[in-house]
Amino acid sequence: MPATVRDIAAALEAWAPPASKLDYDNVGLQVGHPNRAVSNVLVALDLTPEVIDEAVEIGAGMIVTHHPLFFRPQRRIVGDDLIGGMALRMAEQGIAYYAIHTNLDLAHGGVSFALAEKFGLKDIRFLEPAEGTLIKLVVFVPETHAEAVRNALAAAGAGRIGDYEACSFETKGTGRFKPGAEARPHIGEAAGGLESVQEVRLEVAVMRWDLNRVLNSVRTAHPYEEIAYDVYPIEQPASRVGSGAIGSLSDAMPLREFLGMVSQRLDAECLRYSGNPDQTIKAVAVCGGSGSSLIGRAIASGADALITADVTYHRFFEGLDPEGSHGMAIIDPGHYETEAHTEQLLVEYLAPRFEAVSFQRTRERTSEMRTFVIT
Repeated sequence: MPATVRDIAAALEAWAPPASKLDYDNVGLQVGHPNRAVSNVLVALDLTPEVIDEAVEIGAGMIVTHHPLFFRPQRRIVGDDLIGGMALRMAEQGIAYYAIHTNLDLAHGGVSFALAEKFGLKDIRFLEPAEGTLIKLVVFVPETHAEAVRNALAAAGAGRIGDYEACSFETKGTGRFKPGAEARPHIGEAAGGLESVQEVRLEVAVMRWDLNRVLNSVRTAHPYEEIAYDVYPIEQPASRVGSGAIGSLSDAMPLREFLGMVSQRLDAECLRYSGNPDQTIKAVAVCGGSGSSLIGRAIASGADALITADVTYHRFFEGLDPEGSHGMAIIDPGHYETEAHTEQLLVEYLAPRFEAVSFQRTRERTSEMRTFVIT
């Protein structure tokens, strides 16, 4: 059975749920029919007219980009507007369009993790784990159905802690209830007397945006007409969602040497940076795209350098210590340069999941920014 646009979207969303995006963002399917079959997908960092030309040329039925086409509210879709014109052309060509942006930035193994891997960093972890994303779900189930409900929870993605899955805790006790006249009880009879049953209290951690899906899965395995469950906030950082990444180089090196490696591995013509060329770099923090807001976090985490983009003039001063000496180096290779690898990241994620679909990285350099260098 051929893969559809919906299938590919579902695979992406299993990794980077749309609900995990930042509030200002717009992700997901933006143009096209979800049920249309596709055999060829083009992946790019940005959507440009040249990318659409390439998609038409290779017969792609779908384009996936990191940066969304519809980022701000669009009041009209007309041909004499760049954004509207691209949307119209894709619709006319029957090309579906999907954007996966800040939800991929925040995903474990996402944009920043892949950026850290480009520098060979070890022990990579989130620079700033997300707060307020975890909840505790407690489900009460009769002992006879505890295993089925436990499996349903795990299958729906509940109980993921770091690199571990299907994590749960259970205690046993006695549940009591009295069925009403209109009830259809699994145990006892309608309008019957007080019943008691040996039950298991199952506790699992759940991402807040997964709660409804997890509960729907529980309902398929739970024998009760009315399921007793509790939901509690968890006041601790998430292990699978966060901003930026931090790790360590295998061998320390001076900043001047590290700058050369950054330039080479990101294919960056030039770097803006602050720091002493002779200072030692070992612990490195990274954030693909605009990550200036993480400067303080990177310093607090003990990073010797932060690699990110769109750093404004005054923020470079934040790398100085209280005496004005160079503390953490701040390196800005450019927005495109710190995220261009996202194209290959998406291809490598999708290709093994859809063997009958061809996933291709665009040949276009989609950035409109250019650097003038005197040689």
